[in-house]
Amino acid sequence: MILKKQIYKVDKKVNPLIGILLFFISIFLLIFTIPLGFVYGIFHGLFKKGIVGLGEYFLEIAISIDQLGNVGMQHLLNVLWIKKGGYKFGNRDETISSALGRNNKLGTLTKFGSAIDKLLDFLDKNHSLNSIDYYIEPSKEILDQLAWIHIVNQKLLAIRPIGKTQYILPGAQKEPKISDVMVLAKKIKEDWNISLDISTFEYIGVFEAQADGKGPGILVRKTCYFSEYTGEISVDPELGEIVWLQYQDRKNASEVDKLIFDFLKDSDQLI
Repeated sequence: MILKKQIYKVDKKVNPLIGILLFFISIFLLIFTIPLGFVYGIFHGLFKKGIVGLGEYFLEIAISIDQLGNVGMQHLLNVLWIKKGGYKFGNRDETISSALGRNNKLGTLTKFGSAIDKLLDFLDKNHSLNSIDYYIEPSKEILDQLAWIHIVNQKLLAIRPIGKTQYILPGAQKEPKISDVMVLAKKIKEDWNISLDISTFEYIGVFEAQADGKGPGILVRKTCYFSEYTGEISVDPELGEIVWLQYQDRKNASEVDKLIFDFLKDSDQLI
């Protein structure tokens, strides 16, 4: 899991036309600076950590090339390697191996894609599954959500909607031009009648799984935070019933929330 360090920063909008200029600048830098930087990187890695340092440096280069390939070859790979409804290649923050791993888990690889995946696994056991990156830039196949994690006496706060058996954790939909903190604070105030203390926000992690009730390749990505609060927790009775969950209640959670249950259990925060 790759942790996001800045939780207050709002994403900036970039003019796509700048991409043309940046492309030519990157080609110029590639031709005239990469050779020098590559040679220096080899000696730097050897001097600092010996053969281990050299291996780490080459791995970083391999991942960068893999990310470039995921963008440059996206349309071809989407035709050859995945079935209809699979998770698309092309995310600039992912590697080809990462996208392969997602489709492996979803069962949406073609025979050709499966053959490539098996070849990589032969060279490096569970290569594609271990390459899945849990912090990626949003895409139309990802439902981006936020969650406020509140635990008392090793029990997790949630709500059980009227007429349903599946629990829902306090949270909100991520909004493109508003920071996670502000979105969560506003939604929690509306739904739970408490005020989150922004200064105490603590990042937990990002969890991702197949979206419940959606087609193959549609994923939910949930970014979770701890925070202190003021006020008394309550919800509108028409929304549902407040519940305090133990790990045994995991069976009535969504697929992505099950991962959160596992994380909290493994870190001894949930009984």
